[in-house]
Amino acid sequence: MTNASLGLSPVLPLTSFGNVLMFLFNVFLAAAIILLNLSVLLSILLDKTLRDENRFMYMLSTCVSDVCTGVSYYYVGVLDVSDHYNSPTRTFYIAPTFLGLSFMAILAAQADRYHAIVSPFSYSRRMTRNRTLVVIFAYWFYAFFIVGVQNLVPLGIARSVTSIGTLIGNIFIIIIMIGLNVRLFIIATFQLGRQPSSEERDSKRSSVNLILVVVAFFLGTWIPLFCHIVACNFLGSTCYSFKNEGTDPLRILPRVNAALTPVLYLRGCRALRVALFSKVWRPCCRDRLLQLEPSKVPVPG
Repeated sequence: MTNASLGLSPVLPLTSFGNVLMFLFNVFLAAAIILLNLSVLLSILLDKTLRDENRFMYMLSTCVSDVCTGVSYYYVGVLDVSDHYNSPTRTFYIAPTFLGLSFMAILAAQADRYHAIVSPFSYSRRMTRNRTLVVIFAYWFYAFFIVGVQNLVPLGIARSVTSIGTLIGNIFIIIIMIGLNVRLFIIATFQLGRQPSSEERDSKRSSVNLILVVVAFFLGTWIPLFCHIVACNFLGSTCYSFKNEGTDPLRILPRVNAALTPVLYLRGCRALRVALFSKVWRPCCRDRLLQLEPSKVPVPG
């Protein structure tokens, strides 16, 4: 079977300037998602002090799922394929699952920060690093368990599972991301305002501010898609009126968020920026310079 018979060609014919721009945009978006998230992922993996903090474990989980999102976007966004229920070019629900994992990681991180601010003493006892890893493993397992169920059941049941799952997701968005965000901001402002100026207080403040900004961008890019999926599934109309996910603005927005999230992480966390420069970029640049001009690279000591 050839690529042409599968439709594995650019989603839009490269015969006009607009189509070429759309093609390049999708290619660069996929590359940006992969490179930015990979940078943050390596920074956390290579720095033990970051790996010891729970919040960075959730960042790591988000980056892993978003790297997979970027890789899959080369297929579902750049090529002329339809990632839908009974399409011959579908990904068997795997590509959208990576986006869903990013969603669950941010939800879990939101709940984790809320617990840490509201009950700091019980949080330090309950949420050890191992328990945090169990939480992360649990939602990864749940996501791919749902993928397995959707691929084993008939098409009609799979549609129902998608509808119900999306509806539950919207409920969690409203309760956790909006309700807890408002309460978290009020509590954090009150509690941190009473503490004397210290490095620990600044770290807590930056952690809270970071999760609030990440959630705000997340809501802005995801809510339109969730509302559309719920409406079209319950009304029985088609959800895929565009040629593929790379031409559908509602499905491009979550991918843009996948590229923005690591930028927000780096912008809002000094420790992560330091790790990126010292653990990732500096060794890479030094090795590259050593290959090109070994005599000009300073030798320590």
